[in-house]
Amino acid sequence: MYRSHDCGALRMEHIGREVTLSGWVDTSRDLGGTTFIDLRDRYGITQLVFDMEANAELCEQARKLGREYVVQAIGVVRERYNKNPNRATGDIEIDVRSLQVLNASKTPPFTIEEDTDGGEDLRMKYRYLDLRRENVQSNIIFRHRLGLETRKYLSDHAFIEVETPVLIKSTPEGARDFVVPSRMNPGQFYALPQSPQTFKQLLMVSGFDRYFQIVKCFRDEDLRADRQPEFTQIDCEMSFVTQDEILATFEGLTKHLFKSIKGIDLPDFPRMNYDEAMSKYGSDKPDTRFDMTFVELNDLVKDKGFNVFDQAELVVGICAKGIADAYSNKDLKALTEWVQRPQIGAKGLVYAKLNTDGSIKSTVGKFYTDEDIRQWAELMNAEDGDILFILSGEAEKTRKQLGELRLELGSRLGLRKADDFKPLWVVDFPLLEWDEDTERFYAMHHPFTSPKKADISRMLDGDHETMKSLRADAYDLVINGVEIGGGSIRIHDRALQAKNFKLLGFTPEEAEEQFGFLMGAFEYGAPPHGGIAFGFDRLCAVLNGQNSIRDFIAFPKNNMGRDVMIDAPGRIDDVQLSELSLRLDIKDQ
Repeated sequence: MYRSHDCGALRMEHIGREVTLSGWVDTSRDLGGTTFIDLRDRYGITQLVFDMEANAELCEQARKLGREYVVQAIGVVRERYNKNPNRATGDIEIDVRSLQVLNASKTPPFTIEEDTDGGEDLRMKYRYLDLRRENVQSNIIFRHRLGLETRKYLSDHAFIEVETPVLIKSTPEGARDFVVPSRMNPGQFYALPQSPQTFKQLLMVSGFDRYFQIVKCFRDEDLRADRQPEFTQIDCEMSFVTQDEILATFEGLTKHLFKSIKGIDLPDFPRMNYDEAMSKYGSDKPDTRFDMTFVELNDLVKDKGFNVFDQAELVVGICAKGIADAYSNKDLKALTEWVQRPQIGAKGLVYAKLNTDGSIKSTVGKFYTDEDIRQWAELMNAEDGDILFILSGEAEKTRKQLGELRLELGSRLGLRKADDFKPLWVVDFPLLEWDEDTERFYAMHHPFTSPKKADISRMLDGDHETMKSLRADAYDLVINGVEIGGGSIRIHDRALQAKNFKLLGFTPEEAEEQFGFLMGAFEYGAPPHGGIAFGFDRLCAVLNGQNSIRDFIAFPKNNMGRDVMIDAPGRIDDVQLSELSLRLDIKDQ
């Protein structure tokens, strides 16, 4: 037996008992006559004590142990003289009688502790060591618990977990596919699924009624903190349901997860339509932990001789409450430079500072009187001590820029608290997006999303301009400005689906080649159905108040999509290429 207890189990009630522990050497302290070793496993840390007088040979053996040695210790539990109130096992220690080295260790390239001295690249190269750190392990354990509670809730609500294929057919919509060559079908390729979308719809046609899967998905797209080339979804579909029933079910799931994992009771989730979200926040995933909503100023600022505003499609601002005294000219200049960065792209920033002494300082005082600015302030519900920030230009771009400024101010002012959770349903998205460059429509969500019932006849019979105003029976769950999940009621009628493919630029032949299996299934009694998918990795991060999903994935990729630990992706040899009927013409760099 390697251990009778784990390193987090022993307490005062075990005093006097002989125990066997196994784990990694975390730290050691040599005090001359006594040597102390902290032994660590994923359950905790227990202090081992080696006494020179009692057993000099054993004490010398302990002194030779290096960090991360794997050892087994047999000894007797005793009360600790200097207790450690910050450790669950801090009241006891082990008087060691026997020590065995199970495996030696090289000196690790960074310290295995919460505040490690290892940079991200180094830790990803030695991810198996990084995973020994308690804070990283707790994230992975948290992920496990979240998955367990998800399965419990969905199973209790009659959902059936079904695995769908990983090797599927490539489709032209959405992000780029990862493709896999087929040896037995030369010149042909599988794709790794971006989602199980068509398969879960087929399961509804099959009569399974309620499906779910915690599933790996793959997208070959540029990476960032909340995006990986392979990610996990809580993927769900339901038959004979309305949008309201789906939202109620998955609002229930979200509440269950927050209550069971975090002990937080969430109130009912508000709903906001897409147009309101874009108008008030410049984003379809607004962070509603703080106000600072947009106010349009066109009617007040035009025709005053300030060309920047006069020529703008939209002039819009936000009010930052109570910061006039705290924000210096230097701070305002830095904020102006922030919005002028290429990532934001604003040409400038207009501000009006309503000082607490009643005076006003503005960057456009040459064109607008204090009385003019007081009118702005009244419209924006501002008062002395506030600052008004205003951007102008093309409507869509300006709203997006102001949305980024709002979030930045929220962060700088401490308004985006990690332990404050504000869920929100965003509904009534546009069905289609028109792209001027390619002169074609794109699906706002995906090509299987149904228009709202009131818009179906307009979709079937309307003209080009009508198509731009179609609304989708689609919805996103947003928490603290992060899109946690999205879904829709699906098209279940072949004629309507064929019309949507046509709007998206598919010829009838292309639609049949890509999705004939699905449209064919619709001719055999497809029920009304809809679903949703939650980003599982993102949900883990948001519940923990973190931005990056990497620490909730055991073996993540870096920003270049590489696994630096196993050095993937990598080349394959000529024999494999030949078997796959492929040639690699890229020369070695």
